Amino acid sequence: IESSPALCSSRYSLAILSCYGFFVAYALRVNLSVAMVDMLNSSSSNNVNSSVCLRHNNPPRPRHNHTASVYDWDSETQGWILGSFFYGYIITQIPGGYMARKYGAKWLLGFGILGTVIFTLLTPVAADLGAGYLIAVRVLEGIGEGVTFPAMHAMWASWAPPMERSRLLTISYAGAQLGTVVALPLSGQICFYLDWTYVFYIFGAVGILWFILWSLLVSNSPTSHRRISEVERTYITASLKNELSPTTDHIPWTSILTSVPLWAIVVAHFSYNWTFYTLLTLLPTYMNDILGFSIKQNGMLSALPYLGCWLLSMGGGQLADYLRETCLFSTVAVRKAFSIIGMMGPAVFLVAAGYTDCNYTLAVIFLTISSSLGGFSASGFNINHLDIAPSYAGILLGITNSFATIPGMVGPVIARSLTKSNTIVEWRTVFFISAGINLFGAAFYTLFGKGTVQPWAVQSLHIQ
Repeated sequence: IESSPALCSSRYSLAILSCYGFFVAYALRVNLSVAMVDMLNSSSSNNVNSSVCLRHNNPPRPRHNHTASVYDWDSETQGWILGSFFYGYIITQIPGGYMARKYGAKWLLGFGILGTVIFTLLTPVAADLGAGYLIAVRVLEGIGEGVTFPAMHAMWASWAPPMERSRLLTISYAGAQLGTVVALPLSGQICFYLDWTYVFYIFGAVGILWFILWSLLVSNSPTSHRRISEVERTYITASLKNELSPTTDHIPWTSILTSVPLWAIVVAHFSYNWTFYTLLTLLPTYMNDILGFSIKQNGMLSALPYLGCWLLSMGGGQLADYLRETCLFSTVAVRKAFSIIGMMGPAVFLVAAGYTDCNYTLAVIFLTISSSLGGFSASGFNINHLDIAPSYAGILLGITNSFATIPGMVGPVIARSLTKSNTIVEWRTVFFISAGINLFGAAFYTLFGKGTVQPWAVQSLHIQ
């Protein structure tokens, strides 16, 4: 098949726009973790200025008329507010994959993120009405955002030539890490200079801009795209000819749910996310309660691990396709090697971080290396769905992501209940549990993962 140049191509502009979309999705997901610190009535929370390690000096806040309200929520309520997002998120995972096949991924993804944006803009109003309203708004945001990954996977199934898969998908999903990397420090700065309500207004505006671009520039498949070049259209459709199963209505549920390679992805995804979500929701807390950083430094330092993760997932995507194309390594070998590095590495350095005591520099370095190495798994189990069943990729991702959301619902809650008195020893336990779960996931995936299209994913070809 004659390859089509990457520069200015429609498939790469789709990758960049979807990268922006995930940027918005993740920025709206994590901004609450930082804003939360400023939404609490500091006089009521007893441990505001105590941390295990020596506290870093707080820069004086700029004086201005603070109009934003503060609330008296206990730690249990805070936990529910931070976790509520995932309760909505898990609901739409599998329906998302199914609806993307039925109605097309473009509008499903577009309206999913638009919904999240609208509820984000309503956050300050909801918080004023009460914690219950805020929890409801976060659940609704989760419902809107739950369709994003399955819809995007379904979209790539008809857009990504097999040999460019890791490259296009890592660009596209890198938006997620990028959103985290930018939203954490930026939310800290916005809280510092303006007030916490602006965190939601500013990111909301960025989201609306994305929706406008998305609705104007993107189409569901190369065949329906208005500005695509003939060369590229032919190249994409030809490269996918043998991969896609022609019937959309028949979904082989039994084969899907009994597929061992799929369960290997489920276990890997679950264990990787345990570490990822526990850190995502609690790193600012750890930086504050143990290492004693202020909100201004906190956002910056909490973002470092995700910056590393983003850089390594981008580099890893290029390397993975290079190894498959040029060095002719088998897909399964590449997926497993990247998953092992992306899960064992974080486990080792996370435990090491628990033993640095009050050596701030070392603690931050170890946490950063731990998360960064996780970036390699983006070219490992994370996109393996497209190797084993491209035509059902959206549904498979919905299944694995449903299981992989559970750590977001229970991980932080368990971690918080283990760290009641906020000692380094208690946090060490949290780190050990995460590391253990990661090692188990890596071992299971290495034993049972596969890298070729499964017979049930193409069998409808023989029925016709």
